[in-house]
Order: sequence, then structure tokens, then C-alpha cells
Amino acid sequence: MQSERLFKQIEFIREIDKLKYIRRKTKLFNSDRNENDAEHSWHLALMAMVLAEHADDSVDLLKVLKMVLIHDIVEIDTGDIFLHDTTRNHTNTEEELAAAKRIFGLLPDNLARELTETWMEFEAGETPEAKFAKTLDRLEPLLQNMSNNGGTWAEFDITHGKVMEKAKIIKYSSAVIWQYTETRIRESVAKGILKA
Repeated sequence: MQSERLFKQIEFIREIDKLKYIRRKTKLFNSDRNENDAEHSWHLALMAMVLAEHADDSVDLLKVLKMVLIHDIVEIDTGDIFLHDTTRNHTNTEEELAAAKRIFGLLPDNLARELTETWMEFEAGETPEAKFAKTLDRLEPLLQNMSNNGGTWAEFDITHGKVMEKAKIIKYSSAVIWQYTETRIRESVAKGILKA
């Protein structure tokens, strides 16, 4: 019984290695290399540890860490959807839910249920933890684009209005991070790395 449980856990561990091969549109800080989903999730986890004190509401850091580490696992099946994609919706889809059930379903039932529920909580974005996790998920690519002279903003002709529309989720979990973000976005327009 215990060996069957371990077998399932190892199978899951092997499966999620595929996250390292999912390329994102954004590039690493000061780099021309695209980030992969595993690097993104790792970076968000460290950001959560460092920035949790700036959440407007008290958050359970362990839950935030779980959310940011698993939030993109579905992309093993669905691929990465660019935040500013105009043909595919970046919100939760049936395709992503099916991927979550398949991938988390590799685990023993109790772990599968826990991770699926955590992923769904992140997607819903209603709890303080989910709001803060989504803040980090929006902040990292903004910082990457700023470090890369506009990065995907320049590459895909993204305007200030579109960036603000996607970034505004930040203000619902951290006034301090939102103030910082707004200032840096304005600076990006002034520098000419983001179109007005």
C-alpha cells in the first residue's frame, strides 16, 4: 500500500519535470532567453517569501507558495497562453481544468484533491492568498519587460492601456506593490520602452 502511494508520487514528480520545457513569451531579466514555466514558478515562490509583508490582508504564506508552485502545471497539457494573446483566453478554461484533473490525478487521492482545490482557488482569485499569488504572477513579467527595454511589450506592440488593464489585479491585494507598479509603468512610458 505504501509502495503504491510512493509509486504515484514519483510518477507525478516525473510528469511535472515537463514544466521545464514549457517556454513563456517573457525573457529572463536582462536576457534574450525565454523563461520556462518551472523558472517562473520558482521565481514567484521566492517573491512570495520576500514580499508577503506587503499583502494588504494577512496571508497564509504556505498556501501562497503552493499556489505559485502549481498554478502553471496545467500548461504541461495546454501550453503557455501569452497574457496579451488576442486569440486564446488567459482565464481558466475547460481545457485547463481537464489538465489539472489529469496531472494532479496521478497523485494519491488526498493529494490530488488538495492540489486540485488549491489550483482552483488560485484560478478563482477570491481569497487573500489567491489575490496575492496573482499579484506576483502579474508583477514578475512586468519587471522582466522593464529590464529588457520593453521585452514582450515591444515585440508584440503592447500599449500602456493594455499593460495597465492586465496589471490592475495587483491593486486588489497590495496597495504598496500597486503604487510601485504604477510608478514603474509610467517610467517605462517616459523612457519609450512602452507605447503610450
